[in-house]
Amino acid sequence: VCIHRVRSCSSIRFIKSKYVCVFDKSALKFSHQQRLFRTSAVSCGQIVQFKLSDIGEGITEVTVKEWYIKEGDSVSQFDSICEVQSDKASVTITSRYDGIIRKLHYNLDEIAYVGKPLVDIEIDASKGVAPEEDVVETPPMSHEEHTHQEIKGHKTLATPAVRRLAMENNIKLSEVVGTGKDNRILKEDILNYLAKQTGAILPPSPKAEIIPPLPKSETVPAAPKDKARKIPVPVSRPIVFSGKDKTEPITGFHKAMVKTMSAALKIPHFGYCDEIDLTQLVQLREELKPLAQIRGVKLSFMPFFIKAASLGLLQYPILNASLDESCQNVTYKASHNIGVAMDTEQGLIVPNVKNVQVCSVFEIASELNRLQSLGSAGQLGTNDLTGGTFTLSNIGTIGGTYAKPVILPPEVAIGALGKIQVLPRFNGKGEVFKAQIMNVSWSADHRIIDGATMARFSNLWKSYLENPASMLLDLK
Repeated sequence: VCIHRVRSCSSIRFIKSKYVCVFDKSALKFSHQQRLFRTSAVSCGQIVQFKLSDIGEGITEVTVKEWYIKEGDSVSQFDSICEVQSDKASVTITSRYDGIIRKLHYNLDEIAYVGKPLVDIEIDASKGVAPEEDVVETPPMSHEEHTHQEIKGHKTLATPAVRRLAMENNIKLSEVVGTGKDNRILKEDILNYLAKQTGAILPPSPKAEIIPPLPKSETVPAAPKDKARKIPVPVSRPIVFSGKDKTEPITGFHKAMVKTMSAALKIPHFGYCDEIDLTQLVQLREELKPLAQIRGVKLSFMPFFIKAASLGLLQYPILNASLDESCQNVTYKASHNIGVAMDTEQGLIVPNVKNVQVCSVFEIASELNRLQSLGSAGQLGTNDLTGGTFTLSNIGTIGGTYAKPVILPPEVAIGALGKIQVLPRFNGKGEVFKAQIMNVSWSADHRIIDGATMARFSNLWKSYLENPASMLLDLK
């Protein structure tokens, strides 16, 4: 017999041999010739190296923070592959192939480089391979940004957040009718689709489940005091120190902090401090908190601080400017993209609220809620972390009254807010009253900002906060 291990495959070739094999409709026939017609015993699967594409912002390397798949798993287009973190943002990488994961090229916390393979995926060779182009998903994007998907030859318009919601609930976007602009699929469309299919709206599963406390009836009763006293106190033992020094590379947001703070050392800082009486603002916030809660927004003091700063920047635009590296040109920024320093598990991050000059206090509060949620989950995108023009750092949420904030280049000013304290103060009649006092510490680039300008800006900002109703006169 001249044919060994005949397997079905798309690749068929002729080779020289002692026999020839001729296919007939009914059977295989052989004749003594010098050619053999045989099939090659090759696998139909094709291994494709899925490479890390250019994320933008000049990023050349990222840290692999989490794998969503493992070797042997099956993946489809737009399935999440892994989460990587650059020195500016966390990014979710999604697949553009249907296939099986054969190899992971990096372990957790290892450095991956742009243009290098992330995973090997075995795909069906009969379907062919399109020119390689990684699909990069940045979960938190601005409301106006969107991405395109090609599903079964139909272009589907949806944001990454909507795409993730569909993926978590095993919904094909091609089956959902979009009601947004240009037939864009909105979150509401996904939820409505789920309601029709299951009779109930299924929210996306959170990353970390928060377990509520047990009801009082189920709580374990406390031990009586007399029994509690009988618990023996452990005998203290001498501590034996056996630790070793550990060296680890600086990655992620810490790496960005090193770069930014090193550049900030070149700026001659000018400091200015003052105290603000927030008694009226505290009362106003207490009145507005229930209204904000009805709208589903948590209202803190920060939206008022940010809006007051924006009104002040309209009068003193030099504080919302940037200086070029050669110190020859000053660029006055049209947008008030005010950053808010946040302390997260990943380190210090400074997302910013875009275009504060055209936002209401409620809109600022809503955007802050979004940024804080994404920051806590480590899902802030590059768009949220770049483009800032002015910064406020609310160090008072942790503690302290005064600080010496460091300017974030290319910005030229920053403010640090202390904690609010109840302190005695004198009114105009010389009477002592209880006041809600907050201290503020400003730092400005003394190359282009003089002390008088910083003081006048601070006084205007202070007047808005001490008399919140005065902001209404300048709101547009």
